[in-house]
Amino acid sequence: MENIVASEARVVEGWTGRLFEDFTPGDIYYHPFGKTVTENDNQIFTLSTQNVAKTHLDKNFAAQTEFGLPLVNSTFTLALVTGQSTIDLSMNVFANMGWDEVRMPNPVYEGDTIYSRSKVLATRESKSRPNLGLVTVATEGYNQDGKIVISYRRTFMVYRQGHLPSVESARPDESSLPNVEEN
Repeated sequence: MENIVASEARVVEGWTGRLFEDFTPGDIYYHPFGKTVTENDNQIFTLSTQNVAKTHLDKNFAAQTEFGLPLVNSTFTLALVTGQSTIDLSMNVFANMGWDEVRMPNPVYEGDTIYSRSKVLATRESKSRPNLGLVTVATEGYNQDGKIVISYRRTFMVYRQGHLPSVESARPDESSLPNVEEN
């Protein structure tokens, strides 16, 4: 097998996200990244948002509740699951229009690993902005045991094909990369 020199190598673009035309009602996305929530995640988020609920910050207090452990801040869970979904849904978002019907049927504890999935419920072209479309999804976050810990509907505006702003940046010449090794 011969070496391919840098000038012959192909440049493979990374994932750039979906545009409005890529969404079809009924599609389900299992988002690829899980996150184990740490005590540090919970405490920093809670304190950064000036939430003083003892159930998030005080292990001794939390031990006296029916849960027996600190609960993860619910808005952290909302932010985490929304963030997990961006790779499939809203990398090319123009604006988030809001969350509806947010429910948290089971608690999240420090040490839980959270995963998420979304189902496309509706799409429609924007009446006021022809370069955009609106997508409505139902998203669920679930823990390592498959228990749903959050569910909500979210609507966002996303760019249509041919209208995504382009970002130009200087790239170094590929010749500085090593040649492919022979097997």
